[in-house]
Amino acid sequence: MAERTGLPPYAAWRHTGARDGFEVAFFQQLGSGLIVQGHTAAVEDGEGFVVRYRIELDEFGCTRSAHVSSRTAAGFSEALIESNGEGVWEIDGKRREELDGCLDLDLESSSLTNAFPVRRIEPEIGDELDCPAAWVRATDAAVERLEQDYRRLDDREEGRQRFHYRAPAFDFESELVYDASGLILAYPGIAERADG
Repeated sequence: MAERTGLPPYAAWRHTGARDGFEVAFFQQLGSGLIVQGHTAAVEDGEGFVVRYRIELDEFGCTRSAHVSSRTAAGFSEALIESNGEGVWEIDGKRREELDGCLDLDLESSSLTNAFPVRRIEPEIGDELDCPAAWVRATDAAVERLEQDYRRLDDREEGRQRFHYRAPAFDFESELVYDASGLILAYPGIAERADG
């Protein structure tokens, strides 16, 4: 497997298909961990929303904390999400046992967060990853468990990685393409990179 490159200072995605909108995320090293701060502004099913997030990952790539806020015409919602990095979660200070075993955060509003399990595990071609996530809804910042899996496909292009992604709860499957840093380039029906 080719060596992973470092993250750029920022990345941006144009959301198309399921929603129309834009997402920008900024990356900052924090010791051996990482802070990701970003925003998504979009319209989906006739409803506009803005989601702002700050996510902290530890040195192993596990989500340790996040603050997610959502604004819609109906009002403002937010969630403070914390994990011990070993699959134990608290949402707004309350233990959430149904999230046990999740190591990653996945935001409905974001294509960035599908990079977390891929960057954390760095699988070989053919590897299948069962990666349940603490999933945050775009319109109300509610958090629930999302079962999802990734299967590493062969690379068709230098500096690109392909994965078959599946989220059974939504009867959704897609082929995701990542760059050499482990960030999404193409998420068919959802988003594509807009910064190069």
